[in-house]
Amino acid sequence: MSKNSSGQGNRTQELYQRGKVLIPGGTQLLSKRPEMYAPELWPAYFQSAKGISLTDLDGRNFQDFSTMGIGACLLGYGCDAVDEAVIGRIRKGSTTTLNAPEEVELAEKLVSLHPWAQQARFTRAGGEAMAVAVRIARAITGRSVVAVCGYHGWTDWYLSANLTGADALGGHLMPGLEPAGVPVELTGTTFTFRYNQIAELEAIVAQHGAKLAAIVMEPMRHDLPKDGFLENVRAIADRNGTVLIHDEITNGFRANFGGSHLRLGVNPDIAVFAKALGNGYPIGAVIGRAEVMEGAQRAFVSSTSWTEGIGSTAGLATLMEFERQQPWPQIEAVAAKVMQGWRDLAQRHGLPFTVHGGGNLCALHFGPGEDANATRTLFTQEMLELGYLAGAGFYPCAAHTLAATEDYLTAVDQVFANIASALASEGVRSKLKHREADQGFRRLT
Repeated sequence: MSKNSSGQGNRTQELYQRGKVLIPGGTQLLSKRPEMYAPELWPAYFQSAKGISLTDLDGRNFQDFSTMGIGACLLGYGCDAVDEAVIGRIRKGSTTTLNAPEEVELAEKLVSLHPWAQQARFTRAGGEAMAVAVRIARAITGRSVVAVCGYHGWTDWYLSANLTGADALGGHLMPGLEPAGVPVELTGTTFTFRYNQIAELEAIVAQHGAKLAAIVMEPMRHDLPKDGFLENVRAIADRNGTVLIHDEITNGFRANFGGSHLRLGVNPDIAVFAKALGNGYPIGAVIGRAEVMEGAQRAFVSSTSWTEGIGSTAGLATLMEFERQQPWPQIEAVAAKVMQGWRDLAQRHGLPFTVHGGGNLCALHFGPGEDANATRTLFTQEMLELGYLAGAGFYPCAAHTLAATEDYLTAVDQVFANIASALASEGVRSKLKHREADQGFRRLT
């Protein structure tokens, strides 16, 4: 891979400077903000993408060994089968006074993949799908309190956990989420428990069980359940008459054909999908048991954009392509190769380092120590120079080949050597072209 120039004074960076003036926060998604990776270096915009390759506005090519559209493009960018299905739907019309027939077919397919479920509702984004799921649970139980484990989006019901003044959500993927704009009257309606810490959930139930509408959790992310954790959560929900909601937005379809809960053997009352369900086209799904989904009849959940045909068409085509390709062994092999490569190279160069991985989501952490974030930033900066989008997380997809992974690890070897040299001499901060990357949510200045 030839080196890329990643300096200032180009269309990509200039457009982002304009964008930050016009768009509060700079981007629509925090995880796509360049300051989260390498300020003033990370390319904010792309002009084309195919497979795992992207080209920015200045014609520079990058191989994506970061998050592949924040986990949305599990088949790779520009999957022909999905794109052709969507183009066909567009040519026939996508939004009319009537409904798109593909939504019934998509509901049938999702229910067939998850025999415990009988019904489905659709949205166009994960955060709103989670809001729908919680609304359904509150409607069917007549209760208001929610217990959460993991990251579940931007809406009031979730961020209200931080109204207590403490960063209650800090250990759930995204630290520092300010509940500004969330009504203080929601204080005491959402409580957090940590993964594999069943006693924390039991404490919530002991205090708020009579008001507990839902237990909302990712069945897995980077770690596997231990000591019957998921089974115990299921049993607590059953004893308390509480709706169990599995957030499969990030992990759904990454490790198997369906939700990760199928692989783990514990069924929820509601499961929520988005991201990979449409391979980058907007589609979210809330599926559940019929008696629980009755809450969607009692509650008002409705949107014009949920009825357009592109999302459901993309969802159907994506599921068909998953079924045809059966990409999971390859994705798993790439994930294993990357994580083992990180470990071996970190040991070779003497870097303090930890690796986490589960559901084919890979995460690396430099440190411990005060240089950890600067080291992460330098890693991204140096990988950009070698033509790679790379950071602390890697979401492998069907388009990542073992050969491309070998090339990536060759680049990592070179960058790790440079980091080790910097740590042994003048320090990693001296090698940064700009400031360190942001950690968590912060206001842009």
